[in-house]
Amino acid sequence: MRNLAHMRESSELFMRFGPTLVVVLLTALFGMVGSLRWGLVFTIPLLVVAVYDFCQRRHTLWRNYPLLAHVRWMMEDLRPYARAYLVEGDLEGRPFNHQQRALVYARSKGQLDSHPFGTELDVYSDEYEWLAHSMTPNADVPAEWRVNVGSSQCAKPYSAALLNISAMSFGSLSANAIMALNKGAAAGNFYHDTGEGGISRYHRSHGGDLVWEIGSGYFGCRKDDGSFDPDRFADNARDDQVKMIEIKISQGAKPGHGGVLPGTKVTEEIAEARGVAVGTDCISPAAHSTFSTPTGMLEWAAKLRDLSGGKPIGMKLCVGKPHEVFAVIKAMRETGIVLDYIVVDGAEGGTGAAPVEFSNRVGMPLREGLILVRNALVGSGLKPEIKLAAAGKVHSGAGMAMNFGLGADFCNAGRAFMFALGCVQSLKCHTDACPTGVATQDSTRQRGLVPMEKAERVTRFQRHTLHSFREMVIAMGLDNPWQIAPHLMSERINGVQSDSFEHLYRFLEPGELLDSPESTPYAKAWAAARADTFREVA
Repeated sequence: MRNLAHMRESSELFMRFGPTLVVVLLTALFGMVGSLRWGLVFTIPLLVVAVYDFCQRRHTLWRNYPLLAHVRWMMEDLRPYARAYLVEGDLEGRPFNHQQRALVYARSKGQLDSHPFGTELDVYSDEYEWLAHSMTPNADVPAEWRVNVGSSQCAKPYSAALLNISAMSFGSLSANAIMALNKGAAAGNFYHDTGEGGISRYHRSHGGDLVWEIGSGYFGCRKDDGSFDPDRFADNARDDQVKMIEIKISQGAKPGHGGVLPGTKVTEEIAEARGVAVGTDCISPAAHSTFSTPTGMLEWAAKLRDLSGGKPIGMKLCVGKPHEVFAVIKAMRETGIVLDYIVVDGAEGGTGAAPVEFSNRVGMPLREGLILVRNALVGSGLKPEIKLAAAGKVHSGAGMAMNFGLGADFCNAGRAFMFALGCVQSLKCHTDACPTGVATQDSTRQRGLVPMEKAERVTRFQRHTLHSFREMVIAMGLDNPWQIAPHLMSERINGVQSDSFEHLYRFLEPGELLDSPESTPYAKAWAAARADTFREVA
């Protein structure tokens, strides 16, 4: 036992100080063979590091294991790449697995996107979902569909593509990434959502259609005290490049959470886009200051529509409390003011940094959120006026088809377009050290992203994904994607049971919330909703 303990102690000592001894021995060896000078060149820096490690007080591992402990930090940095390229299988990896990323890469590059030898999914597990194809596919469908966004109160409706670029701000994304996205959107005739960081010079660089997202910080339309400035709003909103206005209520990764861009990161370009002073903290409060009730929000939306010259006004939210959605519905019916569109962001969405607790535990997933908002609009009779969009891990034609079957009229994608730009999911978005130049303000890293080249990939990805979507509509024997219905989609319950979405989820009939709310799963939430407050009414 004593020998065993002695061996363990010796092994521990070698682990701690062995690397330093090896450096000393290497120096001596170089000296013996007559190359002492070169030996010192290579080993003295290592000795300096070892002595520093031993003497410093900040890192326990460095102090206890000079030199060797640095291997841990190296492996931490290399871990995402090693896992992605050496360890993960095709269906592993989060938030997007290798197969999903490879599909986007192939389509953006115009490469073969077929898959050999059948599905790798276990079709008898709950990971398998499917769409019902027809014995008589309908090849006589239009080459392209678009959706007209704009209610009867909208003077300038917009014809939107069925797949667009979701909200990603300049500041979160690099200048080169924004330019590539906008040029790609212009070439493909789809829209580019600005994110809440305002309209930058790079959003305007290629004339692509813009949806201007306005968050609680009112960037691009704010006064010096951070409140909303109607005059500045009108100046930007009436620009012909801006096609729609989107009120951001919440976003997938961190719903209900504000944010701060430290003044140290607010460059001249970012300050110009956001309407703040250089070096000033950009604060996005958790809630808007222009309204505090559902009715107040709609009155502000009507004001935005007038100030913009009649352009569509919508809102984006990650669904949280159902009664709050119903409160907005009741406010629309009571005031007569309707939104032109609603974007539902799923909790699985998110292109920037967020507290891990929010990413993992706050917000309703896209499927449940989309169904709830669809039921609120259909059940209240408002769906004919208001278009519904889905955002959250959209990256394929099949994913789009599932969203349409749940009530979506069009889709937005964020991270998929980042992949099209070259993102490798290194998970460095929040560190300003993105290796592909997509999510960084470091000019040396941005240099690798050539906007003209990546813009073509953005256009190709969108075009090929819509082509795949169209082929799925053809295979289902339908005339258009809005005919995809819950009974045409199925999923597994367990290894021996499956059922259609029509039976697994409740889909309301037109007017059902108005005529018989007590017969719906939303009876309690509907009763708790009131147009003059977001609070739950007892």
